Amino acid sequence: GHRDEGWGREGGVPEGGLKGWGLARCDPYSMFRPKRYAGTKEDPNLVPSIGDKRIVGCVCEEDNSCVIWFWLHKGEAQRCPSCGAHYKLIPHELPH
Repeated sequence: GHRDEGWGREGGVPEGGLKGWGLARCDPYSMFRPKRYAGTKEDPNLVPSIGDKRIVGCVCEEDNSCVIWFWLHKGEAQRCPSCGAHYKLIPHELPH
């Protein structure tokens, strides 16, 4: 069969979406946009990581094209240096 058979025109998402694929299989490194959180100290954006730190990109306003990059470290929630949204690193294991 043809190499692109069954894949969407963009070549990245199977036709019919991701149903039945399992998120871990489609996103083993947690690169997709995470679930929405309030971004407050009480409800920070949770960022999975296999290590003690991870670089995070914050789009401070939805219509903003600028991304603020910063290192997020294990422990207490940290704030985006630009907009103040809270992020917290959580442990994540790679699927075997």
